[in-house]
Amino acid sequence: MANDASTVFDLVILGGGSGGYAAALRAAQLGLDVALIEKDKLGGTCLHYGCIPTKALLHAGEVADQTRESEQFGVRATLEGIDIAAVHKYKDDVISGLYKGLQGLIASRKITVIEGAGRLSSPTSVDVNGQRVEGRHILLATGSVPRSLPGLEIDGNRIISSDHALTLDRVPKSAIVLGGGVIGVEFASAWKSFGAEVTVIEGLKHLVPVEDENSSKLLERAFRKRGIKFNLGTFFEKAEYTQDGVRVTLADGKTFEAEVLLVAVGRGPVSAGLGYEEQGVAMDRGYVLVDGYMRTNVETISAVGDLVPTLQLAHVGFAEGILVAERLAGLKTVPIDYDGVPRVTYCHPEVASVGLNEAKAKEIYGADKVVTLKYNLGGNGKSKILKTQGEIKLVQVKDGAVVGVHMVGDRMGEQIGEAQLIYNWEALPAEVAQLIHAHPTQNEALGEAHLALAGKPLHAHD
Repeated sequence: MANDASTVFDLVILGGGSGGYAAALRAAQLGLDVALIEKDKLGGTCLHYGCIPTKALLHAGEVADQTRESEQFGVRATLEGIDIAAVHKYKDDVISGLYKGLQGLIASRKITVIEGAGRLSSPTSVDVNGQRVEGRHILLATGSVPRSLPGLEIDGNRIISSDHALTLDRVPKSAIVLGGGVIGVEFASAWKSFGAEVTVIEGLKHLVPVEDENSSKLLERAFRKRGIKFNLGTFFEKAEYTQDGVRVTLADGKTFEAEVLLVAVGRGPVSAGLGYEEQGVAMDRGYVLVDGYMRTNVETISAVGDLVPTLQLAHVGFAEGILVAERLAGLKTVPIDYDGVPRVTYCHPEVASVGLNEAKAKEIYGADKVVTLKYNLGGNGKSKILKTQGEIKLVQVKDGAVVGVHMVGDRMGEQIGEAQLIYNWEALPAEVAQLIHAHPTQNEALGEAHLALAGKPLHAHD
């Protein structure tokens, strides 16, 4: 392997997704000489195959739903159908604009971008395109890909992954979604808005099972109202082709048939065959193990993003990449509090949360030390105007700080910013209650909930 010895970079990054490019931008800003290696497109899964395109589809679905339901607002409109080619153009235009902006940012910071499939070749080098790229430090950021289950082959035809679903050339008449987590319920929501009949299969006892149980139940109620079917608490057994679709059989013998099966059982790390283990990097089930500062057991190697066993969220990747860049530049850094990361599921209605759910809070502090409060959006003027239903649930340590905020309803993802500050600054209910929230906004529902928790409810019953 030829060595381009003329340059030894301060930082060589393998992977140009959220974690990799955030590290590159911040490191270059801090004066480090950076090489960024990417085999596909800068921006990675989030920009091209995940966060951005799925939210574009969900917004198109929201427009379709609003058109169907416009008469309740006194507006007469008719939905003539979904032009899926035009939906994809809208989605792709959003991606293209952001992609061009990112390329411009990378170029403006004088980051060396190398296109190609890289492989870790030593604790201080990556091989790509027949060249050896040397660095004083290596950052692994190779991301993740859609997972499947044993014996279930994703063929891209009738049994598809989220990658295939994003480019499907039609709206399926019917779909089975295997997995009721974030990816599964978002696609179920979008397809239902486009007119498909959807059934979600989730082996655990609730949709979005990592959320507070109250949020899961509220989402299930909303999905029933929308006509999205789901089967909970029984695991997948097998899938087989029928004459014109696919049949799914569960462990209890129950069967479901549809035109397509979307496998949405999570994402797994991209690490096989990339030289990590050969260079002594500690691994577990394909994940690279790191400490709170994103350091691996090899002194010159760090790792971030979906490759490490932390929350698989783009904004987590950003934060981890920035942490690594600042640590290498000699700045003081602190580990990320992953409980303090905002989490949003962008289905209709949205599910947003930050901090501990009730069960986790009781586990940590004791059941007698945890106080909860639920504020129904029915008492919020703007939510009434929007005709959305839902709830805000607060979890508080008795006589102490709010340690969890859990919200279900349209646009709740836009309210998570203040909730994040409440949790991360360890705010007391009375301190939040002093803040004046604009009326009429959905944001004031968060204020009203804290007023109630502080013992002085306004638009809520004692």
